[in-house]
Amino acid sequence: MAFNFETPLAERMRPRKLDEYAGQEHILGAGKPLRGLIEKGRVPSCILYGNPGTGKTTLVRVMAAETGRRLLEINAVSSNVQQIRDMMDDAIKREADPDITAIAFVDEIYHLNSKQQNVLLPAVERGDIILVGTTSENPWFEINKTLLSRMIVYTLEPLNEQDVLKLLRRALSDDERGLGRLGITCEAGALEHIASLCGGDARQALTRLEASASGVAVGGGTLLTKSDIDEATGRQSLRYDRTGSDHYSVISALIKSVRGSDPDAALYWMARMLASGDDVRFICRRLCILASEDIGLADPMALVIAESAAAACDRVGLPEAKIILGEAVIYLAAAPKSNSAYLAIKAAEDSVLSGDIMEVPWHLRNDGEGYVYPHDDPRHWVPQSYLPKPSRFYFPGKIGTEARLVERLKRFWKRFSED
Repeated sequence: MAFNFETPLAERMRPRKLDEYAGQEHILGAGKPLRGLIEKGRVPSCILYGNPGTGKTTLVRVMAAETGRRLLEINAVSSNVQQIRDMMDDAIKREADPDITAIAFVDEIYHLNSKQQNVLLPAVERGDIILVGTTSENPWFEINKTLLSRMIVYTLEPLNEQDVLKLLRRALSDDERGLGRLGITCEAGALEHIASLCGGDARQALTRLEASASGVAVGGGTLLTKSDIDEATGRQSLRYDRTGSDHYSVISALIKSVRGSDPDAALYWMARMLASGDDVRFICRRLCILASEDIGLADPMALVIAESAAAACDRVGLPEAKIILGEAVIYLAAAPKSNSAYLAIKAAEDSVLSGDIMEVPWHLRNDGEGYVYPHDDPRHWVPQSYLPKPSRFYFPGKIGTEARLVERLKRFWKRFSED
């Protein structure tokens, strides 16, 4: 086959057989379920979920080639309901062997609206087509549950550096589809440098190789260096979509790192968010929430620090706001932890929502009689009830400031002495 070398390297080097495919050993390694199905000539209706450059589209084409099935492709961004129906009719009518069902491939299937997704449902249910969709967005959020329940979701992970290196070496030496005709050699560590910059994205890695190797060849050179790569392709690729699932994964990692008292991990995840252009106010809001939810009364200063950081970031702005956020995150991660306040308000709310609606005691009402003013007592406390029946919502922790708070409560309320 003759190749147009104006076609991007990543497209020219797209694997055509299962043995050429790199990565995804958890589903395609020897003895793994999806590989076993493909080797037996079977393809399940499925969703391939993963970041760009993890091989989703390539895997669809490999599945079709390895099992001898027709592949009908549409793009979810530009397709309408009629085009989807036409594709399904084509799959059914033109099938030479009724025992070999065609694959209907919908790229970025999450772009289909509910009506468009529902059009696919009957054909999938009857087995008229094998539906394979790819998505870089979380399918459990973006795909109709009725359609998703009839499909298997396979998650594709970013490629590790060794898998990326295999692809780069193959591309550099391949005379037919790759860059072999350029006669480029690499200094030690050059390909490893590309592999470390691409963030597990095979397409990004091959694009960087093509740009930097072509630049060397145009200049009459044959040796590709790390400096050539940096000049041609710039900074590291950050895998992050601040409106998509990566956004929520990284903020989740930040919160859990603070909760787990690991300041280094917390700083790293926050740096990821900031480097990817995430909203500083969003980060500040999350820090304020976790200061109460995860630190709470063990160190009430945590909320003060978080709120002060939010106000200071608003006043100062980036890039200096990074320093303020760094200070706040380190403090919050190092602080003692308690979720007692979070659990207490949740327990009280659950009581109300379950129908336990208590009447306000007469002596606590504006016009009631019998209320004793605590400040008239030298202890600034008097033994009187504030609920019509005994109820317990707050179960204090025993760390940091909260431990001292409990000692004070024990002097007044017997229930805290019983803990």
